[in-house]
Amino acid sequence: MFGFLKRKMREVKAPVDGEIVSLESVNDEVFSKKLVGDGVAIKPVTGLFTAPISGKVTKIFSTNHAYSIKSDKDLEVMVHIGLDTVELNGAGFERLVNEGDVVTVGDVIIKVDMEALRQAKDTITPIIISDSSDVKSIEKNLNIVKTGDVIMEVN
Repeated sequence: MFGFLKRKMREVKAPVDGEIVSLESVNDEVFSKKLVGDGVAIKPVTGLFTAPISGKVTKIFSTNHAYSIKSDKDLEVMVHIGLDTVELNGAGFERLVNEGDVVTVGDVIIKVDMEALRQAKDTITPIIISDSSDVKSIEKNLNIVKTGDVIMEVN
């Protein structure tokens, strides 16, 4: 009867190939206690990090270790590549787009030298719904995924 009031589920896709794990299992309290938002994490197996949603790139840190994209459906997603990777000062990270660019799911945002990253830091990558003011629920797909597979459905 009131189907027109129901909001369509918004999909978040895997930004990289790997294994999706719970955010609570991340060895960093900022993420595991969801201080910056809810989501999942991925153990990446490749070094091409893509847009998990289509939208505008709202932030790429100067060290290229994290980026955020906001969709036209009022969903903002942050991808934080590895833990404590800000300490690398951008070494091993190559930015392929800029803040303000409009991207489509699957567009490569950051290219990473994964071998160098593995030797220096934990590669686990939190994928966070950074603006949860409009989020009622998040369905999470904890599985082995390829880039572009659905990892979260946000309502």
